Amino acid sequence: MPEVTTALPLARRLLLASRPVSWINTAFPFAAAMLLTSGEIDARLVIGTLFFLVPYNLAMYGINDVFDYASDVANPRKGGVEGALLPPATHRATLGWAIGLALPFVAVLVAFGGPASWAVLAVSLFAVVAYSAPGLRWKEVPVLDSITSSTHFVSPAVYGLVLAGAEWTPALVALLAAFFCWGMASHAFGAVQDVLPDREGGIASIATALGARATVRLAMALWTAAGLLMLLTPWPAALGAVVALPYLVIAAPFWGVTDATSATANRGWRRFLWVNYVCGCIVTLLCIAWAMGWR
Repeated sequence: MPEVTTALPLARRLLLASRPVSWINTAFPFAAAMLLTSGEIDARLVIGTLFFLVPYNLAMYGINDVFDYASDVANPRKGGVEGALLPPATHRATLGWAIGLALPFVAVLVAFGGPASWAVLAVSLFAVVAYSAPGLRWKEVPVLDSITSSTHFVSPAVYGLVLAGAEWTPALVALLAAFFCWGMASHAFGAVQDVLPDREGGIASIATALGARATVRLAMALWTAAGLLMLLTPWPAALGAVVALPYLVIAAPFWGVTDATSATANRGWRRFLWVNYVCGCIVTLLCIAWAMGWR
């Protein structure tokens, strides 16, 4: 069991709770969608990127860490890059900061947009709360947990597109569908390593419902679907299909994993966290190529 201390300053705990290693996963989709659609750097882009970089992640993960404390404290992988451990004495402050830091940004973003962007932002923020908050706890509804998690990452991109007034084409829908499949696959694969502690704690998830082996195979199928969907996008975006391959390579060793050996999937999950940066670099280069007119 991880050691839980109260010696860390609150600021450091909040930083850990916001998962800095994952900030880019929400900020980049928004920024890329806005910049490629509008072609300019303006206040909407800067403020929105800052919001999806830190406040959004503090709200998403801070709420999760507060209401998951009872189970997280018994999970040996919590207490670092894979999840903060927030002692009960810090819970009120964490929720206060999560809400207080987000509200000014949300107010400004609402002022920038219109009804369509408000609706997307509302869905995004609701998904952040619904995933972990008591009374909803969608993270404990198998399959809906992966859908909600994917919404956390895809909705910033959709918001950026709507805010910038993007033209909705079949290719754009295919791209977002690919991103959504990637998000569901990533959540499902991440849940595999927690099958045993989640069952012991009475927590349901897509992995506890389907079993470790079936969940790994589902994740691989979803990553494959993401790659195939990217082939429906125009050049050079279609090259994004290759981004699915590293994830399939990471998951492949766990094709035959059992519930009893599910904890070994943590090795794959740790690789996943860093492979995201490599794949993110590839996606960035493709975005640059698109912006420069390499079509």
